[in-house]
Amino acid sequence: MRLIDIATRRRVTIMMFTVAVVMFGMVSLSRLKVNLLPDLSYPTMTVRTELTGAAPIEIESLITKPVEEAVGVIKNVRRVRSVSRSGQSDVVLEFAWGTDMDIAGVDVREKLDILQLPLEAGRSMLLRFDPSGEPVMRLALIEDPDAEIKFQNAEDRLKALRRFAEERLKTDLESSDGTAAVKTSGGLEDEIQILVDQLRLAQLGLSIETVTRRIREENVNLSGGRLEQGSQRFLVRTINEFQDIDEIADAIVANVDGRIIYMRDIAEIKRGFKEREAITRVDGQESVELGIYKEGDANTVQVANRIKQRLKNIETSLPDNMKLITIYDQSTFISNAISQVRSAALWGGLLAILVLYFFLRDARATFIIGAAIPVSVVGTFLMMYSSEISLNIMSLGGIALAIGMLVDNSIVVLENIVRKKEMGLPLLQAAREGSSEVATAVIASTLTTVAVFFPMVFVSGIAGQLFKDQALTVTFALVFSLIVALTLIPMLAAMGSGERFADATDDRPPARLTRGIGFVIRMFRKFFSLIAWVMNKLLRPGVWIFQGFYLALARVYPGALAWSLQRRGLVVLIAAGIFAGTMSLVPRLGSELIPQLAQGEFFVDVRLPPGAPLSRTDRSFRTVEQALSEDDSVQLTYSVAGTGNRLDANPVDSGEHTGKFSVKMAPGSTRLLEEQVIESMRQRLQVLPGVQYEFGRPTLFSFSTPLEVEVSGFDLEQIAAVSNQIQQAMAASSRFTDIKTTVEFGNPEIQIVFDQERAANLGLVVRDIANRVVSNIRGDIATRYTWRDRKIDVLVRSVDTSEASVADIRSLIVNPASDRPIPLEAIADIRLASGPAEIRRVDQARVAIISANLAFGDLGAAAAELQGIIDTTPLPAGIGAQITGQNEEMQASMRSMQFTLMLAVFLVYLVMASQFESLIHPFVILLTIPLALVGAVLALFVTGTPINVVAFIGVIMLAGIVVNNAIVLVDMINKLREAGTEKTAAIIEAGKARLRPILMTTLTTTLGLLPMAIGFGEGAEVRTPMAITVIGGLLTSTLLTLIVIPAVYSLMDRKPATIPTGQTSFV
Repeated sequence: MRLIDIATRRRVTIMMFTVAVVMFGMVSLSRLKVNLLPDLSYPTMTVRTELTGAAPIEIESLITKPVEEAVGVIKNVRRVRSVSRSGQSDVVLEFAWGTDMDIAGVDVREKLDILQLPLEAGRSMLLRFDPSGEPVMRLALIEDPDAEIKFQNAEDRLKALRRFAEERLKTDLESSDGTAAVKTSGGLEDEIQILVDQLRLAQLGLSIETVTRRIREENVNLSGGRLEQGSQRFLVRTINEFQDIDEIADAIVANVDGRIIYMRDIAEIKRGFKEREAITRVDGQESVELGIYKEGDANTVQVANRIKQRLKNIETSLPDNMKLITIYDQSTFISNAISQVRSAALWGGLLAILVLYFFLRDARATFIIGAAIPVSVVGTFLMMYSSEISLNIMSLGGIALAIGMLVDNSIVVLENIVRKKEMGLPLLQAAREGSSEVATAVIASTLTTVAVFFPMVFVSGIAGQLFKDQALTVTFALVFSLIVALTLIPMLAAMGSGERFADATDDRPPARLTRGIGFVIRMFRKFFSLIAWVMNKLLRPGVWIFQGFYLALARVYPGALAWSLQRRGLVVLIAAGIFAGTMSLVPRLGSELIPQLAQGEFFVDVRLPPGAPLSRTDRSFRTVEQALSEDDSVQLTYSVAGTGNRLDANPVDSGEHTGKFSVKMAPGSTRLLEEQVIESMRQRLQVLPGVQYEFGRPTLFSFSTPLEVEVSGFDLEQIAAVSNQIQQAMAASSRFTDIKTTVEFGNPEIQIVFDQERAANLGLVVRDIANRVVSNIRGDIATRYTWRDRKIDVLVRSVDTSEASVADIRSLIVNPASDRPIPLEAIADIRLASGPAEIRRVDQARVAIISANLAFGDLGAAAAELQGIIDTTPLPAGIGAQITGQNEEMQASMRSMQFTLMLAVFLVYLVMASQFESLIHPFVILLTIPLALVGAVLALFVTGTPINVVAFIGVIMLAGIVVNNAIVLVDMINKLREAGTEKTAAIIEAGKARLRPILMTTLTTTLGLLPMAIGFGEGAEVRTPMAITVIGGLLTSTLLTLIVIPAVYSLMDRKPATIPTGQTSFV
């Protein structure tokens, strides 16, 4: 092979090429982004439209339905979901994976621009879901409990905390590189409130709209242009902005009958605070949260490190009575997870090299093969940088998976070089011929492994997005390992032959530089000789034990192989029986979508009855927090009542009656202790009336609840009735927990129904009356008041919503400019009523969603039991029910991966058929895949690991890995038969010759994956199932391959041996 000839002849060129790859790879590594996950593009988009004051039913008919009909026809829209709630419509579009969301956003906006919605509705907003929308850090600003000087009262404290967070912290942190935004939540936000006396306005014949307009017109600074007088130019400005609250009170509202009416005559002006949207607490103490969001392409770890440096400076300037706490830091988990993957890769590489030394008992040969690992890994970093792949747990997991396989090609090449040398060939010739002889098999085995990752592009759903980086990194590493095996390994193996410089005739003494280089090389040689001597002394007992085991196996194997060839049919039947028996265990494994991460944290989402005020939501959290305050296993609790303005807030489940309570366990807490804390919290929440809750743990991926049932139809009452029946049946089973439903009636409303005839007789317009009601109750932001370089809203209204009653609404004056004031109750029926809190729709049909967690067992078994409940529930005409949630995504992913597995096997067959120029031999080799499934299933069963997407990826990898040993074995059998050796003798001879490289490649790959299979550290749950699957499948397939594949080959290959003229032996 010409590449091998070049490698052995131009050693300096290969060495310089290797140095260049290592150098550029290290530079690429320093510039790679570090993130938790690959760059995901979640194909969802939310269309949010607001119509203030509209009830859910009106929102559905006026906003949601028209929007659904308009955007539902857009290309690649897979599903349309919507939630209609008071004053707001959210239509969620789910696109097919791989959709260009920028183009989809343009298409959606075009449809919305031509849509005719009510004039009162606001412009529809497009919200993109991005997993990086979660803040990289959360900080809490609280009052220092140890401070000597305390705030006078709670209002002053919360205002001061919010003010300092916005004026100092937010500004300082947002200026840090890579920080996109800092969102504050909690505390009290300043607001100037003007509470108008509507009776006084009526007496003066003024309206609240007049007051709002006058305030807006009085608070203004304008530029009047420029004026030149002589040689001087002046800038003309009108200065009339309010400087303090007293100026607002002294503002002139009107002149009534020659009397000037000041603001203080008709309203109370006070410095208050806006209506609260969220209450945040840390360990029960009210706080102000700062959520720090990074730019889309920023390095999470670097952004967090810069923030931490800023915080060190900020803490020195904090007021004595304030304290800043870090309650969440995503970079910590990322750093730890990546560190664990790196450690697993390093330990795997060391174990692989150790196995090589045990087999070869030669430090030089071990070093030569071991060089394939660092060179291939560093080369992979170069390809990752050029492909814009970040360092994340998936890409690094791919490198860790490939560590043990990186030496496979080098093992086969070097082992054959050593075999040629033992046959008496000179070192240089042995390097060339030994490498060339196995080059085809090595290339084919690499291509079969790489081929199984190509179909990953056809995996739909989240699995395809997540494992794309892993597939590419494994591919890059294996390609580099192939290049190393065919260039660097022959070059290093040929070093010391002396043949390259045999024709040198120059007798002049070498130059000083040459002597210096020679001295450095001799020192390196002595250093490595010393290392080899130390290794030999330290590892001698292990080598002795290992060699004893290997030699015993080498003595037994030829006899066992000969026995199996004599009883080929029996061997095949036994193998088939083992396969069938193992496959019977598959239903007992259970199934899940993605393994659940253990991060020492959990949360509970709480939902109170609709209409529950924010204070009630907060009180429910305080009840739970008090139960945990004495628990030493809990390090920190953090609660958010309401939603606030957090960017990561769920656009569908939000409002004052919702909240989230998070618990961080103390270091060293076990999973059992965590479950005990959850059960304690569950008992507290169960006694709270009308509270629905759902426990969960932080996940790397955004998925819905494990189990969801969609009850669809049109009649809301029938949907609610069926939902209640299913919910009660689920509650009767011990398998389901945290059951909740979206069917919520009883949303309290004050309905104002106008008497249009009565209003018309009085000369009133219903639209004007409705607007006046809004102005009096909700109020209008008249202007913004500048204080300390901050803009503070000035709110004008007549009703203090925190103290008002229905009677105040009844007495609202609807014609303040008239001589005869008319109260609202004179022209409208004002009554208390209730309606649906929200109306959910899926694919333009009304639905109720019942969600639940699993108390025990796997997702597949729970879905089967839930389907039984649905089947036994009587459904009225027009009502349907189906299981969705993670189970739906799991089934779709499994179907997609089954197709991917079949496509991978087909590609492997194509590669092998091209190599062997045979249709039968590839089929024989493919039988290693079902043999590998035996080990994979047994490994999952013994370790109690359910089948999930990660384990299935391991099965797909096995399809490309396990065939390598059989390829090497069959390739040598064919070469021996071409040389004239009889079939049975060729099989036995090939088995003896390939036993050592097959065992070496198997053990290096297996031990390289062992640290990942053990599963220590953060994020191990995502890596362990794959490693367990590959290890189990590889070990079993290797043992069975050495016996079963030769027997099958002997049965299926009927071609007579070819005896070349003058040649009777391979040797």
